[in-house]
Order: sequence, then structure tokens, then C-alpha cells
Amino acid sequence: MIYLNNAATTYPKLPCVLEAHAAALANPPQGQFRGSSFGSYDFYGDCQTAMSCILGVKDRERIFFTSGATHSLNALLSGLDLRGKRIVATAAEHNSVLRPLYNLSQLKDSEIVIVPCDRFGKVRPQDVERHMTANTGLVIVNHCSNVTGMVQDMEAIGQVAGKYGALFLADVSQSAGCLPIRGDQWGADALVFTGHKGLFGVQGTGGFYISRQQSLRPFLYGGTGRDSSRLIYKTDAEYEYDAGTQNAPGLIALQVGAHAILKKGVEAVQAREQELVRFLYDGLSQLCGVMVYGQKDVNTGPVVSFNIQGLSPADTAYILQNGYGIVVRAGLHCAPLIHSFIGSRESQGTVRVSLSALNTMQDLECLLSALKEITQQCTMKRI
Repeated sequence: MIYLNNAATTYPKLPCVLEAHAAALANPPQGQFRGSSFGSYDFYGDCQTAMSCILGVKDRERIFFTSGATHSLNALLSGLDLRGKRIVATAAEHNSVLRPLYNLSQLKDSEIVIVPCDRFGKVRPQDVERHMTANTGLVIVNHCSNVTGMVQDMEAIGQVAGKYGALFLADVSQSAGCLPIRGDQWGADALVFTGHKGLFGVQGTGGFYISRQQSLRPFLYGGTGRDSSRLIYKTDAEYEYDAGTQNAPGLIALQVGAHAILKKGVEAVQAREQELVRFLYDGLSQLCGVMVYGQKDVNTGPVVSFNIQGLSPADTAYILQNGYGIVVRAGLHCAPLIHSFIGSRESQGTVRVSLSALNTMQDLECLLSALKEITQQCTMKRI
């Protein structure tokens, strides 16, 4: 099997991640902020430190762990005081952003506006500014599109948000571990990440960063292992955002994955994945009847989307998996709005190839060979 669906979940995992996760499950559990063996280190704090480096933020204590990006986004969007405020999002957003915006009762009095993107999935900072008003409370932007791989100019957009006194929330779920992230430099008030993609962690891990200047209404109440005699919190700022039993084995795996990325160097990971992306773009451009979405000659995330004339995305993915043993993803990719702008709405989405640094040129040669056969068969049928 050739696995090319890493934007959903990376596979295979790094051996060190698998070993750490297995060891955490095999050894006696310890308290909330200790590892899974007696006399162990503070895995929670060490994971915060690693993630602060990945996210480009100095204040590691303002990183909190959840079950993933969806949990984190719901916590932030329901916890920030955005009542009656305008919220500016983009056409490139994932449903983990869009559905909370349109369904959370806490936002029923908020005005949701969507900034368009171009045919490559790029959102221009000046277009964000056109949608800003004095009443804008939040700007939320996906750093890297999970459909086209397009990377947004986060620093420029952060400056726009700051100019109008709005909070800036960066969704780095698709880019953490793949692209450099500079949360402090961007002026981000909050960042959201997941563990099971570019950080090579396991499903059910992720978290968020929230600036110390921001107060967040708690999303969950419960035990934290500290100050257990207290039942009532007088202010939101007093509450801790990590209530309940943490996923210690998952966080240990996340910590090990993050350290492995940092040891390799995010820039080195990015360079390797860009090499693969450009090779794939070049190969797809030589196939008849293939439409590629996105922009080749810019740095993007490790995602390439395409369609084959005469085949639905679902049919293409089915043929690749069942005829050639190649796993890709088909459809809207939980990002429904972007397809109206890149031209894939009528086809019900795209075929998405998403890479990790563990993929090889041979993987892509096999994919291109399979696609050449498929497109030739489609051409013969049209004749």
C-alpha cells in the first residue's frame, strides 16, 4: 500500500512515537502532570515546551491540550466574548471552524462574514481589511489550506486584525510540523493545532494557545488535580482549561513527535515535502485530461489536489485504492466554501494527494504511472 492521505492523519508514524505511546500504555499511570513510570519526568510541561517551539510562542504555560483542533476551536469560539461582534473568517476554512461559527449558541448574535480567496486558495490581506469594521472582534484564518496547500500571509493578516483592535486566531492544524509557525511574530492571540497530522502524534491529541491577555470562559468544568477544595471560580481567569483526565499516552507520543520534528528541523521537513510536491506537480502537468488546483511556483503545504476529466473524484480515488493500492482522499475535504472559488464545486470536490516527509519519489512515480493508465483509458472511452 502507498499511503498519500497524510492531511487526514499521518501514516506511518515515526518509530519513536509508536515506542513512546506503547511504553506509556504498558507502564503504571502516574498523576496528571507526570509520565507513565515511577520517578518519571514532567511530560506535560515538556510537551508544552516542545509545542511552544513548534508554534513560535514564548509563553509555554498558555498552551493547553485537548482532544484535537475541533475541541480547541469550540473551546475558543464559545469561550471568547464575541457577543454582538463581527467575526471575519475566510473561504479556505475547515468545517471545524465554520460549523462552530454558524451553530454555537454563544455566537447567535455575532455577524459572520467570509473573505473570498482566489482560484489557488490564496486570501489577500487587503481583502481581509475590506471586511473589517470597528466592531470586528475576531479574525480567524487557516494558515495552510487542506485542499490546495496554499499558505496565507499570516503576519500581514495579523497586522490587519491588530489595526482594528480585533483578536487574531490562527488555525495551524495543517501546518504544524510541516511549515514554520511564528505565532508571536504574527501577533496571534490564539493558535489551534492537532497532533495526528504533521506532528506524527496519535488521533485524539491537540490543543490551543491563548494569550495571557485574553480571558476565556471555560468550556469544561471538572477536576484538574490542583486546588481541589475550590468549587466556585469567581472569574474566568482563575480557571484552568485542562479539566478532566488528560490523554497521557497521547501527549507523550505528541511530545516525542514534536521533539523529532524539532531535531530534524521544520525547515528541513518543509524542503523535503516541497521537493515531493514540485515533482508531483510536474508529473501531473504532463497528463492529458488532468486539472490541477493550486499554484506550483510558490511554497505551499504538502497538499496537491486534482481531477480527471470524465471521472468523479470518488471514482478516481476508488480506482487508485482498489486497482493500484494507492490511498488518497476524495471530496470536499471538510472545507466546503473553497471549492466555489477554485472551480471544483460542480465536480463535488477534488482528489487530494497529501504527503509527509516519509513519502518517497518512488511513491509518486507509482501514482503518476497509475494516473497515466487511468487517463489513457478515459481518453479511449471518449473516442
